[in-house]
Amino acid sequence: MPVIEVSNLSIAYGDIRAVTNLSFTANSGEVLAVLGPNGAGKTSTVECLEGYRRPTTGEVRVLGLDPIADHALLVPQIGVMLQTGGVYPGIRVLEALELFGSFYSDPANPNELLERVGLTHRRTSTWRQLSGGEQQRLSLALALIGKPQVAFLDEPTAGIDLQGRQLVRTIVRELAEQGTCVVLTTHDLDEAERVCDRVLIIDKGHLITVGTPGELMAAGGSREIRFGAPAGIDVAALGKAMLAAVHEHSPGEYVVDIDPSPSNIAALTNWLAEMDLPLADIRAGRQSLEDVFMRMTAITGEIPAVKIERAPQGTSRNRQPRTRRRAGDQ
Repeated sequence: MPVIEVSNLSIAYGDIRAVTNLSFTANSGEVLAVLGPNGAGKTSTVECLEGYRRPTTGEVRVLGLDPIADHALLVPQIGVMLQTGGVYPGIRVLEALELFGSFYSDPANPNELLERVGLTHRRTSTWRQLSGGEQQRLSLALALIGKPQVAFLDEPTAGIDLQGRQLVRTIVRELAEQGTCVVLTTHDLDEAERVCDRVLIIDKGHLITVGTPGELMAAGGSREIRFGAPAGIDVAALGKAMLAAVHEHSPGEYVVDIDPSPSNIAALTNWLAEMDLPLADIRAGRQSLEDVFMRMTAITGEIPAVKIERAPQGTSRNRQPRTRRRAGDQ
């Protein structure tokens, strides 16, 4: 049985519908990425799952509970990581974990959790003394202090250095292996491709597609070869050699409109070798998750914002700002 069930979810702000008839599920031990451009409806959707925003229409269940009606029962079982804020700037790192741990009946060991996120050496530092990346790692620890069955992580690696990103990604995968359902919002498509079991793409409040990264990238395959090389190469000369159109999609990123057969790939690499040009990377047929995301959101770029009729009196319109509470707050 899925631990998250969303059925025909719609969310309205005044006359504008931010989310329209959105349906999906997520399971224990799964990392689900919720992707979309700014304003796509990601935050509104996740806030409904967390119990901080009431759906206009539709049903939402987390661990079999209504996040609004059963909020007090749900919050001890979930963890919420905000992208920014939510922590008193003068509190010390260990004190923050001990405080948040006091909200739960069986919290994780604060010192062990500090070691897990690589902040043991900063245990006596205040929040304001931490770097942006360290604040992100502490926010992750605060979201995990209650040993959540479901963890909602908002841009968990934003502003974190390379080593920190690898650490956070390892923790996310460990959570899934331990049976936690992780719902991840991110603009880092490479992160989603590496870490997530399934990807859900929404745009302008509509579900565009959902599937594993491998499924989406395979389905996004096309009759072309994409490769990286120095910017400004002679695409006309390469086109003559390949007997196909060649475009510089972006500086140093090229597309050859030709079947990605072994012989055509060999012709491309031979030409680059003759020109003494280095090959940065090559993708034949199979696109990256970023390629799929850009193509799918471009297709939906003309979907207009949906106006709705004024709801009958007594229907929630949800104009409240985003709540700064975390899991454990009652």
